[in-house]
Amino acid sequence: MARTVDNREIAIRLSGVKKRYKLGQIGGATLQEDLQSWWARIRGKEDPNVPVGMDQRLVGKTFMALNGVDLTVYKGEALGIIGGNGAGKSTMLKLLCRVTAPTEGEIDIYGRIASMLEVGTGFNGEMTGRENIYMNGAILGMSRAEIDEKMEAIIEFSEVREFIDTPTKRYSSGMFVKLAFSVAAHLNSEIMIMDEVLAVGDVQFQKKCLDRMRAAAKQEGRTVLYVSHNMNTIRQLCDRCIVMDKGRIVFEGDVEEAIGVYYGKGETLQLVNDCDHTTREPIGDGAMHIRTVRILDREAPIVYEGEDLKLKLTFSSERDFTGIAFRTIFFTAGSVPVGMAASEPVLKVRGGENQAVFRLPLPQLAEGEYFGRVVLYEVNEYGAEIVHDVVNAAFSLRKAFRINVNDTSKRWNQQYWGSVVFPNIQVTEE
Repeated sequence: MARTVDNREIAIRLSGVKKRYKLGQIGGATLQEDLQSWWARIRGKEDPNVPVGMDQRLVGKTFMALNGVDLTVYKGEALGIIGGNGAGKSTMLKLLCRVTAPTEGEIDIYGRIASMLEVGTGFNGEMTGRENIYMNGAILGMSRAEIDEKMEAIIEFSEVREFIDTPTKRYSSGMFVKLAFSVAAHLNSEIMIMDEVLAVGDVQFQKKCLDRMRAAAKQEGRTVLYVSHNMNTIRQLCDRCIVMDKGRIVFEGDVEEAIGVYYGKGETLQLVNDCDHTTREPIGDGAMHIRTVRILDREAPIVYEGEDLKLKLTFSSERDFTGIAFRTIFFTAGSVPVGMAASEPVLKVRGGENQAVFRLPLPQLAEGEYFGRVVLYEVNEYGAEIVHDVVNAAFSLRKAFRINVNDTSKRWNQQYWGSVVFPNIQVTEE
């Protein structure tokens, strides 16, 4: 099988990979699980290997943890893997690390793998930190001399120098993570696989780990697969991202778009949004009800640099109001708030059906996809706000923008530069 595609060297390739489990029957992932299930049935107890809350009528039926996964990962790439609990992320990584075997399909791996699937994976609690470093290096095929060469860097990075000759069973979970990550990051492996491992470490160590993984991919040409529920770390590290759901890959591509799909904001952009089928915030008193939000004066929900966003709201009201205002909060496709814009409280509303048109300049909004939360509220005679209706993702759009209109080769990079374009810096002599 070819190891290159479009002159890019392949690190990992999965083709039609499936993983099937028979819940509650002999045939688990390990002999230990099989014995646990058998002993529970003998005693008439609940099977410890059946997921919590799983309907017991499913015991003995087939459960597809992975159901036809096709994926190619290239050398030097940092790939993010996101999805809800039970989506199949950890199962896929276990297959890559050969903890278990696929039921169907093929997995091709070109290089040695250093992995952290959970805290302390591959560590022997009776051995010291130093001894575990030697053991992990030996598993990767390194000689003692090669490990000795890396030892000082591993200990220094791990921040557990004073405990390095202490049995690891006495380590806290944070110390486990620090040493285990340091080992995986510094030993000679072409592929690093990390499964939610930074959740235990402190903030400063998380930042150091992200910097190390980024350097491993960008400078050393190593391949990084990173699973996390922390979208900020996914943004900081990854070049590309996949979204998994029910054992399948449902999206593969840009990081921000992937995060948008994960948060349920990845629907096709549209000019008209029916707000009766959109999530509402419970803070509105219900005196008004937004029906639709329409983007006007364009054939597609794309706003180009120099153009204003024009929105038309249709809504119902229980009675007449004066002093009604409109507010919208912009979010990236990954649900990160960008900014807010509000109107003056000058809108007069009558009981029944209403409509209003708002114009909003967007000069500092960077290129990318966004959605807007819409708020209708009243400012009473005392200056207090009374919120009547709040609709999440009431509209969505793409802002099209170039850094320099005369240089079409350089486009805005939202992942690294953010969502706000500041005015040009002025050079002065003072």
